[in-house]
Amino acid sequence: MCHINKNDNVNPGDYMGDARKYSYIEQLSTIKPQDSAQFLNVGVDTNEKARAGTFIQKDQSVIHCNSTQAGVEVMGITKARDTHPWLLDYMWKSIAPDKDRFTENVNKSPHEGYFIRALPGVKLKDPVQSCLYISSEGFSQNVHNIVIAEENSEVHIITGCATADHLNSGLHIGVSEFYVKKGAKLTFTMIHDWGENINVRPRSVTHVEEGGTLISNYISLKPVGSLEMFPTTYLDGKGAVARFNSILVAGKGDHLDVGSRIILNAPQTRAEIISRGIAAGGTIIARGDLVGKANGIKAHLECKGLILQDGLMHAIPELRGYLPGVEMSHEAAVGKIDQREIEYLMARGLDEDEAVSTIVRGFLNVDIEGLPQGLAARLDKAITESQKDMM
Repeated sequence: MCHINKNDNVNPGDYMGDARKYSYIEQLSTIKPQDSAQFLNVGVDTNEKARAGTFIQKDQSVIHCNSTQAGVEVMGITKARDTHPWLLDYMWKSIAPDKDRFTENVNKSPHEGYFIRALPGVKLKDPVQSCLYISSEGFSQNVHNIVIAEENSEVHIITGCATADHLNSGLHIGVSEFYVKKGAKLTFTMIHDWGENINVRPRSVTHVEEGGTLISNYISLKPVGSLEMFPTTYLDGKGAVARFNSILVAGKGDHLDVGSRIILNAPQTRAEIISRGIAAGGTIIARGDLVGKANGIKAHLECKGLILQDGLMHAIPELRGYLPGVEMSHEAAVGKIDQREIEYLMARGLDEDEAVSTIVRGFLNVDIEGLPQGLAARLDKAITESQKDMM
């Protein structure tokens, strides 16, 4: 079950289904500096400092893949299928290939994708990093990703998505299936830096078993042509937990239709969706959907939007409860910066631009759980840089 925009005019057939093949790179230090800089912008460090593993795909080629800590598997999806025949039991289990024209395109013309698996009982100290990168003009990158956190494991994945500076058009379709087993914890942080003419269509589903935890962080501060994503999570086991955090900025010409759905299928499950969006000349449609189907569940949805320039900030919070024992709430707010807040800060020595900048930074400063210190510092810097474009 997912939200599908019937008015979406993006057609995968308008993009190239093939691209140049790139050679495998053994040493990340040999990656071109311009590519390395783009990777770093989305949290992927080619020095692999404090990383449990790395996966990098350029167009349709896996150019680097390794694990540096015991207890985690990181590989391309083709190699993973050859290594683990049982993986076919997970692929297309949560998302039907014929769900829409985008999933059909991935099924018909797949371009790799990553397989990341934390082994039972393994609690990784450092995150795994992955990067999906487009460098060919007019290319449709169709990837299928599988993530499995086995029983009682803990893993944090930082996945960055980016394009080369020279691109004028492109399409990314990512089908991702996540499986959080009993007692496991998966933190998944996604950072997008696609480019102002790139269309992005992720399709994601997660299943969380008893006592499992999913923390999903999504960050999009840079220009993007259009983005439509509505990941769905099923809390299938007693006491399962899901928390979604998103930070969105839409500049002039950007169209972001972003949301998430959490279905609480089991007793004592917990869910939270927190969204912050800034419309700085573009459109943000912020969706949130909580569905309570069991006794003793608790769920909360919070969506706040700030309009800095003419654009659209559209909050769509939804709650659906099916039993008397559900406890669900939501709050949504859309507006502008309060002039009294600006005057308050100016009275304490800031000029007007500094005051507005301080308020914007505070608005975007959602406490994102689990970010490594280095990535948190880079995110803070990215927020500062994005303010210049907003203002």
